[in-house]
Amino acid sequence: MDIGDHARWDWPARLRARGPDALATIVGPEKGRGFAVARAALRSRVQRLERSVYELDPARDGRFDVVVCGSLLLHLRDPLRALQAIRSVCAGELLSTETVELVTTLFHPRRPIARLDGLSDLCQWWLPNAAGHRRMVEAAGFDVVTATRPYSVPFGVGHPPPRLSPRMLVQRAVAGQGDDGVLHAAVLARPAVA
Repeated sequence: MDIGDHARWDWPARLRARGPDALATIVGPEKGRGFAVARAALRSRVQRLERSVYELDPARDGRFDVVVCGSLLLHLRDPLRALQAIRSVCAGELLSTETVELVTTLFHPRRPIARLDGLSDLCQWWLPNAAGHRRMVEAAGFDVVTATRPYSVPFGVGHPPPRLSPRMLVQRAVAGQGDDGVLHAAVLARPAVA
């Protein structure tokens, strides 16, 4: 499931007018091409639904044994509402992998913290630390089964190579790998039994 139109993103007010066009310039006007390529390569019958995660409905969409949510929550104005919608269709397990903040993950490893952005050109709203990501999932009605240590997701070909900064060096040490990229953490969770 994905939004079919860049204009339907949860754009911050300052980006709403120029954001969709800027994003289309970076990723191209055709959304879903990667999905189509993967579907063909895997000879899968999976379907791509063009809807917002907020619109998930078990009566219409059914329930799923496995739900994967990757690098989405930071781009949503209301990540808990999205996670609750995901919970409504999750009959088994949720794998949530999300961008996490380095400094608050290091200095507050057990305290759930999230920083509000909402102004930058990155269309990011909430940036949690690893504990904050786990707490978001729990607050939406899931029990966390396991969580990863932070790891780095390398930048894609559309991103300019980052300049090596002290922050990148620390991130490399924390993530335990040499890839420059975006720090993530993942949780595997199941819907909590009421």
